[in-house]
Amino acid sequence: MDAASGIRTTRVVVVEKDQLLQRLLVEWLEAAGYQVRAFSSCTDIAGAAPDLVIADVYMPRQGGCDKLGLVRSAWPAAPLIAISGQFSGQLQGESLAAREMGAKRIIAKPFARETLLSAVRELT
Repeated sequence: MDAASGIRTTRVVVVEKDQLLQRLLVEWLEAAGYQVRAFSSCTDIAGAAPDLVIADVYMPRQGGCDKLGLVRSAWPAAPLIAISGQFSGQLQGESLAAREMGAKRIIAKPFARETLLSAVRELT
């Protein structure tokens, strides 16, 4: 909750190994009014349950489905947006592939700021 306004701030967790992209995602989300925590890997995730998780599902030495499983077990109720350079543009949005991975949305990299923010608004 924002102490000044009394309005609850939406909490978003970003799990992204690439530090440059991680900082960009945090910047976009914070500029849009979200409270953001960022982690470099799923083994580092901790803390209170967020309202939404955005996770890169392809990282060296950590399989995408295994990674999403860690996120799901840490925060089972939080909607999940999976992002990856391994996705094709045809998998964008809500799809069977997303549901099978435990994600509400999948977004192929590279993506535009508005693509991400639109998905975040839809799920929060």
